[in-house]
Amino acid sequence: MESPSGRRRLGAQPPSGAGRNCRPRPCQGGDGGEVDRISGLNDDLLIQVLVRLRCAGAAVRTGVLSRRWRGLWRYLPEHYFRGIAYDAVKAAPAQIALPKLFLLDIDIPSSLSAEAAASLLRTAARYLDPVELSIKLYSANPIGIQMPSFARARSIRLNVNQLHLTPPARGGEFPVLERLSITNCRFDAGALISRCPRLRVLELICCRALDTITVHSATVEELLVTGEGRRLRGVDIMAPLLKKFTLHSDVSVDFSMSLLAPTVENLSWNCRFDYCLDPDKAVGIDASGTWRWSLIHLKLGREERGFLLGLDIRRLPYITPVRSLQEMFQFPDISVLELCLNTRGHAYGAVVLKLLRTCSAIQRLKLVDQLDTQISEACLPSCPCDQSSDWRSLNISLTGLEEVEIENFRGSGHEVDFLKLLFRCAPLTKVIVKLASNVVVRSRGCNEAYNIFKANPAVECHVYRKHGKEVIYS
Repeated sequence: MESPSGRRRLGAQPPSGAGRNCRPRPCQGGDGGEVDRISGLNDDLLIQVLVRLRCAGAAVRTGVLSRRWRGLWRYLPEHYFRGIAYDAVKAAPAQIALPKLFLLDIDIPSSLSAEAAASLLRTAARYLDPVELSIKLYSANPIGIQMPSFARARSIRLNVNQLHLTPPARGGEFPVLERLSITNCRFDAGALISRCPRLRVLELICCRALDTITVHSATVEELLVTGEGRRLRGVDIMAPLLKKFTLHSDVSVDFSMSLLAPTVENLSWNCRFDYCLDPDKAVGIDASGTWRWSLIHLKLGREERGFLLGLDIRRLPYITPVRSLQEMFQFPDISVLELCLNTRGHAYGAVVLKLLRTCSAIQRLKLVDQLDTQISEACLPSCPCDQSSDWRSLNISLTGLEEVEIENFRGSGHEVDFLKLLFRCAPLTKVIVKLASNVVVRSRGCNEAYNIFKANPAVECHVYRKHGKEVIYS
């Protein structure tokens, strides 16, 4: 390998351990003949300086400082080509002296053709063979290219807008790849994952062209799927070692999920259903009728294991559910339930009880009424949201429920009835009620709630105003 005159031959390892056996030597500056102490440093230290610039263009321009710096950029183990024209990036590999890089980061702002994008990927794989690869490319039109195999890559990040990636040629693999992140791309996830025998972390970000995500992997431990503006129709996951799963995406009304991950410990699901003017395709928790409020957020969790599920449904001005969440999700054995509702003054007792029955192991319940001062309606006795009016007299088994928190309590009749039911059916130990800002603390509804608390002295009960001051009601 070519080596600059007077320099120790450099390897392809990252610069963290370089320079231990090299002595700094003085060097004459380029103009006044004075000693240039920076240029007098040994080559490995100078390379560490250039690496920290994180810019190939800036590293090249340091050649004007003195002869010691000229061409030194060619020996960097890390190259960052960001905001540089395609022609300059294309010509760079022929000048790079190291046959194998530690890191290659390319971000080309101009639109590329299919031939240019494919050539760039092939060059990166064949001549530079990095351990860590990050490529960001753009194309004005959808194009398809074959993904080359990167034999040494442990981490690959691809942001390839408008590209349709196909797996490497037969026999091509990513033998040591552990982390794969793909953004704005269309590809066959199953085929690509099958070429990664050591993959541990997979991120699929805004891959709008994918209507179904299939991840069958014996090694993946973390999975992230995100994307707004897409209508994801399904997720099929079979990952025995999966520990963390995050799904934040807009989904179709016929969305379905299959999740086989027996060791999962941390889940975060936040799914917004696509807006649909056809009421027959709306989605809700219950299939029994029409509610005139929207479920904004649902969280289910196992506190001790960091388990969390979020479901975001926004549909105004009303919901006509014909499919239930139970049809789409098999609720796991969880201990924490958090509901955030935009009720607009309507009753929520019936649907909350249905969830409590489904999640029979709940120990902590938090209910937040997301107040909407601009949209407020009167809940009449015949209102569809309260058509299952017999919920008030039910006696259901909530043997695990011990702690309840209700935020933005307004003292309406259905709220008081819901409190009565919880005290009757659950072995509560602690109840916290946070009043809405416009509620009078001695209103009729609040006094009814206080009487419930007084009748259950074994339960630790607290009432707070909106801004945190506790209400003394005894």
